[in-house]
Amino acid sequence: MPAAASTVRTIGLLLASNVFMTFAWYGHLKFKNVPLWKAILASWFVALFEYCLQVPANRWGHGSFSASQLKIMQEVITLMVFAGFSTIYLGEQPRWNHLVAFALVVVAVFFAFLPGGAAAHMP
Repeated sequence: MPAAASTVRTIGLLLASNVFMTFAWYGHLKFKNVPLWKAILASWFVALFEYCLQVPANRWGHGSFSASQLKIMQEVITLMVFAGFSTIYLGEQPRWNHLVAFALVVVAVFFAFLPGGAAAHMP
């Protein structure tokens, strides 16, 4: 598969997996009247789909990206998904300090993808 297609596939799978995981971890917050054990079971069920996307994303993306690059990419995608989720689904507005923290993670992505990084040393 061409590198561009592999990159798009990897990022798409990471994005989709993070949507599932965000609902698994935080979706139950709107249903605090549901017993905790039911929330845990529902979260595990949703997380199963996350794993079905996350594992292939990492498997197929590794080689085009180093494991460190995959992880930092996943973290920034997680924050993007969570920002939208918390605003739209939970009705919470991000504060200035949240935006600064997010910007610092984006800076980390910049450093993770500088030339000569881990991917350059992969076999």
